[in-house]
Amino acid sequence: MSAEVKARAGLEDIVATTSRICFLDGDRGVLAYCGYDIHDLASRATFEETCFLLWHGRLPTRAELGDLQSQLASARGLPESVLRLMKMLPPSDGMDALRTLASALGHYDPDARDHSPAASYRKAVRLTGQIASLVATWGRMQQGGGPIAPDPAMGHAASFLYMLTGTRPQPAAVRAMDVALTLHADHELNASTFAARVAAATLTDIHSAIVAGIGTLKGPLHGGANADVMKMLIEIGQDAPAERIDAFIKGKFARKEKISGFGHRVYRTEDPRATHLREMSKQLGREAGNLRWFEMSERIEALVRAEKKLYPNVDFYSASMYCTMGIAIDLYTPIFAVSRISGWTAHVLEQFANNRLIRPRAEYTGPVYPQSWVPVEGR
Repeated sequence: MSAEVKARAGLEDIVATTSRICFLDGDRGVLAYCGYDIHDLASRATFEETCFLLWHGRLPTRAELGDLQSQLASARGLPESVLRLMKMLPPSDGMDALRTLASALGHYDPDARDHSPAASYRKAVRLTGQIASLVATWGRMQQGGGPIAPDPAMGHAASFLYMLTGTRPQPAAVRAMDVALTLHADHELNASTFAARVAAATLTDIHSAIVAGIGTLKGPLHGGANADVMKMLIEIGQDAPAERIDAFIKGKFARKEKISGFGHRVYRTEDPRATHLREMSKQLGREAGNLRWFEMSERIEALVRAEKKLYPNVDFYSASMYCTMGIAIDLYTPIFAVSRISGWTAHVLEQFANNRLIRPRAEYTGPVYPQSWVPVEGR
């Protein structure tokens, strides 16, 4: 393998396409959707506004926002056949179920055979509503509950929590989920988004492209880090004294083990999304009267930053935040998809609009050409 190819393993820093959707500057810790800084969006925008921005490249007017809210509310209902399929699936990882059920949605979409830009946009809206319902309903059924019909009067974050828990969520929980959905909505050409774009570039249907994204997100090197963070916190123990926390993390340092939730392929400073999730974790802990998970996370962050000079990424504080909200660990990665469906569909629509088949090359490193053919008797 040449030095140049080795340096670019994993396509690191390779520019694969142009896009209007997401801007990253890892050195300065900048993330922006269509020119809008993530800090402004997390502080001021709703997830529905963020969806419109990603799909249209601008923020909606009040009337446009109202229309999109109505469209998403109408889209949240799941076909009865998909609910039956959900009940038939064996106990499994939430991402396995989501992959299968998202594919099934393609069979029942009213625009299934229409691949026009207008139909693809309608499917993007529909998928955004339906993926949230799939994850909420699956999570509820895994806890022994039955499906809950969405409330069209609720916003996207509130409806998701309501369908998941069966109770009307508190404003603090709704706000936290809304912020989390906004923060996770897009992140340029991450692995799952790139997979979705590669699929879309073949001119397959949008459901197939999204299934490619879901399957890629399922891989532990892409999704799942926040679940690993929570498992680590639980292993340490909620009532563990500071000495035990320190010993646990320093033991990982000594064994050269990775600390989940730290470091990022792009950012060389703090992940700007972690800034908001840290604060949301703290606020929810204070609201619940239990700051222990947050305080443990904060102590671990201080240890890792001091020893390894690594910053927390988007996954680190989302773990304690979701746990404080009472969300099961198995749903952490599927919730990522509830948000990222907005970015995946935005990129698929963009790929459709200016398409060229994505077909990179590989540097050959196999046996020297040409090899001499040896008859089977002489091998």
